Amino acid sequence: MSRDVAYVRPDTLEEALAFLQDTGRTSRVIAGGTDVVPGLRSGTVNSGYLLDISCLSELKGIEEEEGDLFIGSGVTLTEIFFSKAVARVAPALQRAARVFGSRQMRNMATIGGNICRASPAGDTLPVLYALDAQLELVSASSSRRVAVKDFIRGPGDIAIASEELLRGVRLKETPGIGVHRFEKVGNRKVLAISIVSLAALLGLSDMGVVENVRLAWGSVAPTVVRSTRVEQYLTGRPLTAETLYEVFPLVQEAISPIDDIRASAAYRRRIAGNLLFRLLTNRKTSDSGPGVL
Repeated sequence: MSRDVAYVRPDTLEEALAFLQDTGRTSRVIAGGTDVVPGLRSGTVNSGYLLDISCLSELKGIEEEEGDLFIGSGVTLTEIFFSKAVARVAPALQRAARVFGSRQMRNMATIGGNICRASPAGDTLPVLYALDAQLELVSASSSRRVAVKDFIRGPGDIAIASEELLRGVRLKETPGIGVHRFEKVGNRKVLAISIVSLAALLGLSDMGVVENVRLAWGSVAPTVVRSTRVEQYLTGRPLTAETLYEVFPLVQEAISPIDDIRASAAYRRRIAGNLLFRLLTNRKTSDSGPGVL
């Protein structure tokens, strides 16, 4: 660690917020450390304070509150994967946790860190967008809620004040949604950064007609993409290959992928549409926790 970085580990959330109020932008918050530690080693994180919030009990736990699910920002991806409450309310989030990095990384990485990093390839983000997740931000003097779609403004760019911390994520139940899916394409089967991902929540009639749909793509734009036009087009139509072929042009209009070392923009465009066709398989089941291992 650089000698210019001072390590601070508060015992309570109150102490952490007071420290942030005093130090502001000179503090770098660390929980799991899966992104910050490589920065320390490479020298890109080399000044100010390193505020370790990993031991704060106020940021732990998964609670059900009158139909809502509250996940503390310090909850790890492993804890999300094995949570029965998450399995009931947000099984697609369990699927995202399952394919997140290695087992060691899932044991360290937190949902708060995945959100605040604001990477277009963040595995939990498409699911949180599809679930219309609300984030709770706290400071020494106040608290507020903000929708995840408004919190993430671009890669690494989040709407948080220097004295604030992300306390947790609030999810609502989704009545009428019977299919909860998360699909991810990478350069290899495991330990892969997402080239394209799709979170899909569907409510289907007994005849296979789409009654409710939420779709969110990752790694196809600076932020996660949800398309009202795509969702409106699918609503009231049968979930068939023909319907999905028809909606393909609207998907292409909604996304704006780039070329990078992992994939070309053209490949990402093709995969973003093709992932929809996976909805035609196992339509009556959810991708959920330990049972899919």
